[in-house]
Amino acid sequence: MKPLYSMPFALTLLLASGSAALLFPAISLAVTVPQAASSSNVAPKDYFHSGAGARYLARAKMDLDIEPQRDNITVISGSGGNITVLSGPDGKFLVDAGISPSKEKLQAAFEKLGPEPVRYVVNTHWHWDHTDGNNWLHASGATIIAHPNTLKHLSESTYVVDWNWTMEPVPAGARPTLLVQARKNFDFDGTRVEVANLGPGHTDGDLWVYFAEADVLALGDTFWTAGYPFIDNQDGGNIDAAIHWADQAIALTTNRTIVVPGHGPVGTRADLIAFRDMLVAVRKNVATLKEQGKSLDEIIKAKPTADFDARWGHFVIDPTHFTKLVYAGL
Repeated sequence: MKPLYSMPFALTLLLASGSAALLFPAISLAVTVPQAASSSNVAPKDYFHSGAGARYLARAKMDLDIEPQRDNITVISGSGGNITVLSGPDGKFLVDAGISPSKEKLQAAFEKLGPEPVRYVVNTHWHWDHTDGNNWLHASGATIIAHPNTLKHLSESTYVVDWNWTMEPVPAGARPTLLVQARKNFDFDGTRVEVANLGPGHTDGDLWVYFAEADVLALGDTFWTAGYPFIDNQDGGNIDAAIHWADQAIALTTNRTIVVPGHGPVGTRADLIAFRDMLVAVRKNVATLKEQGKSLDEIIKAKPTADFDARWGHFVIDPTHFTKLVYAGL
């Protein structure tokens, strides 16, 4: 294995599935790439060549989607996971950092929201598509907030089996310095910002962020509207914990609440309930088959997600992959 980069650099990543090269200057991917990855016309089956990372890098070549919500809160999509921004006289308070290929586009978007700098960035969890922007945001003066387990994962080398990829430790400047073990409130730009961990969720270090006066709840990857969610069983998440987070989010919200997912369009409490109901139903289907002594291959062939595939099965986690994730967490 050899390092993918040294900073600053220009990354050329060949996406063989689309036969196109992506050129992104000065990005800070903390990953390694197999030495022979680009020697074949067949895209390697890993995160950055044929998986979710490849999709996010391709999307980052396009314009960002900037969607004002209310009370000076804006949601920006197109840079990895969704980014929620509170803007005001105190500066900007971000939920998630996006990916560094979008740095210049994000800087322009932030400037349009006002001249005040980014003061805080909450990492809702440790995954690359939510934390890769940490380094440049910290260099610009922002404090990075996260759960202690997010700091742990970002500080060590982790081979993620589901991604077939090794995530290397991020630079010191990209590591969170303000840690939230359970709950912490911020008074910022005239509103109360509540940052909370509810125990294991889709990882062992998830945080949600609730902007109380605006009634906006940013849930990171504990909630998706784009498709089936990734559940990081290897790093402390599981299906039951994911359901618990969805239940708690439903309990907090009302029909007025704006609910921001980690991926996909901004949602509502009704979307959150539909997401929770899908998790519960698929879990029940997989568990029933497993209790009958079915093997994983037999469970996949039984299509336990079939009732939900039309709505949820067309993003980065396909029905087979989601079935495997649920099975592994039981």
